[in-house]
Formats: sequence, structure tokens, C-alpha cells
Amino acid sequence: MTNGRQWSVTLGVAMAVVFGVALAIKIRPQVDLVGVGSRAPEFTATDLASGRLKRLADYRGTVVLLNVWATWCQPCRVEMPSLERLSRRLGGADFRVVAVSVDEQGPAVVARFTQDLGLSFEILHDRSGAIQRLYQTTGVPESFVIDRDGVIIKKVIGPAEWDGPVNETLIRRLIDAR
Repeated sequence: MTNGRQWSVTLGVAMAVVFGVALAIKIRPQVDLVGVGSRAPEFTATDLASGRLKRLADYRGTVVLLNVWATWCQPCRVEMPSLERLSRRLGGADFRVVAVSVDEQGPAVVARFTQDLGLSFEILHDRSGAIQRLYQTTGVPESFVIDRDGVIIKKVIGPAEWDGPVNETLIRRLIDAR
């Protein structure tokens, strides 16, 4: 093989490797889907009540119903009372409802919404919407039931009746599993 041909082959192989690596980086989020059976991604959001940053790690050892929502979302508004009832019935040291608002507006808008609906469970605010990218949501509301070990047990796209018998039974079983 001639010297020029060797350089051409070497350059071609190097370009193929670079292109392959770039493609792998680009499509990895699509291959690494967040869903049932996967580890819940770590996130950070501001606690509406305290103004402090909270992370998923703060709930380690607790069953979590993570709800991603927005104040402008009518199905979210419809779903909130069932989240409140479930939280009042089962909430405590072993189970938390954690609702993360992705409203781009300030915390006052989110606080007004939660006060109007009389919500007492944990409300976090993620103005950047980073949680939507991390959890690969397609819209709002989307919810994730996460076990004590941080594994997603159930994913629901759209509103749900969270205090209904099927969901309550699932949460009770997760709470009782130690």
C-alpha cells in the first residue's frame, strides 16, 4: 500500500471513530429510557415552603409519588385533589407525595395555585424544567412511583385518580415492603 493510501485509510478510520462516538453521545438519552424498572434520576428543585433546594436523595428510604405538573395545566388541576387525599391518608415518614412544578413564572404563581387548592403535600419548583429532560416527560402531568431504593415502579402519563383502590394498594404494598 502506498504512503498516500495509508494516510487515507487512517484518516477514514479516525473520522469513522469520531462520527461513531458523536452519534453514540447524541442518541444515548433516547436509548437510556427512564421508565419502570430504571433508577429514578437525581433532580434538584426549590422547596416552595422553605425556599431551600431539595433533591431526590433527600427522600432516600421513602416511597415517593413524584408528580411533574404546571399551574396552567387543566388536567393537573383536576388531579391535585386525589394527590392531596392520598397524601393525607398515607403520607408520613414512609411515603411522600412530591409535586414539582415546571412553571417558568416565579414561585408566587405556584404558591397561589397550591393555596387555592388547599394542598399540603410537598411542592417543589423547577423553573428551568430540567426535571422534564431528566425524566424524559412528554408533557404534564406525568407521575412516577418510586420505591425506597430509588427504582421507578410505576409511570403514569396524564392525570390519575391517585387515591383510587389500585394506586392506594400499590403504595401500601411499597410502604409495607421493608
